[in-house]
Amino acid sequence: MTDHSVPETAADTHKTGPSMKTRIVVLVLAAALFSGFCALGYWQVERRAWKLDLIERVDARVHGDAVTAPMRDDWENVSRARDEYRKVSVTGTYRHDLESQVYTATDYGAGYWVMTPLLRGDGTIIMINRGFVPIEQRSPDTRPNGMVEGEVTVTGLLRINEPVGTFMRDNVPEDNRWYSRDVHAMAAKRGLNATNVAPYFIDGDGAENPTKLPLGGLTKIRFPNNHLSYALTWFGMALLTLVAAWIVLRPRKHAGSGD
Repeated sequence: MTDHSVPETAADTHKTGPSMKTRIVVLVLAAALFSGFCALGYWQVERRAWKLDLIERVDARVHGDAVTAPMRDDWENVSRARDEYRKVSVTGTYRHDLESQVYTATDYGAGYWVMTPLLRGDGTIIMINRGFVPIEQRSPDTRPNGMVEGEVTVTGLLRINEPVGTFMRDNVPEDNRWYSRDVHAMAAKRGLNATNVAPYFIDGDGAENPTKLPLGGLTKIRFPNNHLSYALTWFGMALLTLVAAWIVLRPRKHAGSGD
C-alpha cells in the first residue's frame, strides 16, 4: 500500500499580514503624515522663493543711489517691507548734547552704538546711528574730535525702530541703559517732542566724520536661507513614512509543518 502522506521534514509556507483594522489604521496614519510632511516641504519651497526675492530687493536698495530720507508727511507709510535697508541721505545739524549709547557686540569687541538726533531744517528729527565706539570711549568727552559741528549730510541705510529691547535684555530708560535702538523711547528720555521724531533711524556710513570715531558703516545684513535643506528634510520624512507603512503592511512568509 502506497503512503501518500507528506514527510515530516517537508514544510509548506504561507503569507500572513496585519488584520484589516490594523491596515486601515496604518493607512490613515500614513496618509495624514505623508500629507503633512509634503505640505511642510512645499511651504519651505515657497519660503525659499520669498527669501530669495527679499534678498534681491534688499540688495538693490543697499547698492542703489541714495534717496532723500522720508519726510514727515510720508512717515506713516514707512514700513519694513518697503523701506528697510534703503540707502537714504539727510541734511541737518547734530544735537550731540542729546546723544544716547546702545550696548552692542561687534567684530571690534563690546561697545556702544552712538545714537545722535539730527535736526532737520523743517524742525523734524531723525536719529542717526553714527557708529561704534569701544566701552572705554562711551563718554562723548573721550572723543571730542568726532563731534562734527554745523550742517552735515548723512548717508546711510534706513532702519525701522527697535522698541522694547532685545530677546535677552530690556531697555532701562530711567538708568539710560539701552540694548535696542528704540528711537521713540530715547527721544522721550531726552525730552524731545515725539511728534517731531521720525519712526526710523539711519545707520550712517560715517563719511561726514573724518575722525572715524564713532566708526560708521558697520551694518551687517544677514538673511539666513536654509529653506532648501528644510524642504528636503520634510520631503524625506514623507518618503520615509511611505517606506515605514510598506514595512508594516507587507505580507510575511511563515513556515509550517504539514500533517
